[in-house]
Amino acid sequence: MPATELAFLPVHQLSADLATRRVSPVEATEAFLDRIAAQDGKLGAFVDVYGDEARLAAQAAEAAIRSGHAVGPLHGVPVALKDLIELEGRVVTGGCRAWRERRATRTATLARRLIAQGMIVLGKTHTVEFAMGGWGTNSVLGTPWNPWDPDRRRTPGGSSSGSGVAVAAGLAPWAVGSDTGGSVRLPASWCGITGLKTTIGRISTHGVLPLSPTLDTPGPMARCVEDAALLYLAMQGPDPLDPRTLRLPFTDPMPTLRLGVRGLRLARMPEGEREYASKEVLAAYDRSLAELEALGAEVVAVKLPFNFADVAAANLLIMAAESYTILHELIDDERAPLDPHVRPRIAAGRAVTARAYIEALQQREAMKLAFGSAMEGIDALLTPTTMTTALPLEDVDQGKAPAHFTRFGNFLDLCALALPNGQGEGGLPTSLQIVCRGYDEAMALRIGWAYENATEWHRRRPPG
Repeated sequence: MPATELAFLPVHQLSADLATRRVSPVEATEAFLDRIAAQDGKLGAFVDVYGDEARLAAQAAEAAIRSGHAVGPLHGVPVALKDLIELEGRVVTGGCRAWRERRATRTATLARRLIAQGMIVLGKTHTVEFAMGGWGTNSVLGTPWNPWDPDRRRTPGGSSSGSGVAVAAGLAPWAVGSDTGGSVRLPASWCGITGLKTTIGRISTHGVLPLSPTLDTPGPMARCVEDAALLYLAMQGPDPLDPRTLRLPFTDPMPTLRLGVRGLRLARMPEGEREYASKEVLAAYDRSLAELEALGAEVVAVKLPFNFADVAAANLLIMAAESYTILHELIDDERAPLDPHVRPRIAAGRAVTARAYIEALQQREAMKLAFGSAMEGIDALLTPTTMTTALPLEDVDQGKAPAHFTRFGNFLDLCALALPNGQGEGGLPTSLQIVCRGYDEAMALRIGWAYENATEWHRRRPPG
């Protein structure tokens, strides 16, 4: 199979081809390593590539599959991990130059699970420093190049910037990111892929460098909804090292994935929120609503008890307070080589009082209840994922955040799926966000699968 074709196979197809030996783990791994070698010099998606180790793992996977000892359907499938996810003995920078030689002393639970299922780690992908930023920029360790514009550097989305670029450009079949205010969904939107923001407790955060433990959630990034569901399934489940995961039953999204949307009630965003989106983003959004109606869903209006902007201040306050508590020694060290855009965002936590922090947490609980009441009888809320298509880097205002449509999902402890739904000027991707109640990832994936299989947007590839 030609390397380019192999690199863009959906994982559920690659998995089947590996099982039937139409493709070998060695062939698949080499295809991705070759693409990384050829393209990542420009794209800059990876911080580290584990070429030799990946080849050894691929040879072992091939032997296991040939001998009838495959450990599961994902044995031999490559994966990329965001550089917040610890692998024992490996450097984990968190996007920070001061940590460029910092080695992990443990392996994150989610990584251990993926490796136990036979997946092959290709390497670590770039992140915004400390995962604190939605544009995807990192002025210290480098900003990945959004592959949808080969001539002009544009926002890749953050903080899981490298994971988004790697998947979009066919440098990895899928990747793991993390989402504190939109960090899976923003790069999914601007890089034209699919990203799932999971609910707290679905996937263990043990061994994932924290930014804001109240809001941090790991999540899959893939090129289609079915693959996102498979990677989510592979990572989720109880972990004694993350007590929040012990409160939840294990759930499988696959049995309901193809049930369609007929009879579901889907809410459009309030009219006042439309002013935050560009014309081309709104046009794609409106077409998505019409498509879902044509598939049998009822699209309804909803009156929310707040504007999305109302959530931003409290969400940022929690992020600043918690991140400063975790990182204060580095933030307060003026000699540390930190990103000048990130340091002040976290340093703002220095001024957050205990009273203000507790009040923000209380506000969060009250707003969760109010949102739940407003959404009674509604299966999902639909919004654009980002306000615009990817911006040229020179047009980025670091004083503003691109997370208008995503932050409320973290603040209210919801789950949300971002997936391609159109294209703007220059072929740049647009994205639809499907927001569901907390712990209802199966519903978000179900709606996304129905929409995706009625359209072709997820099949588009960046030029080159």
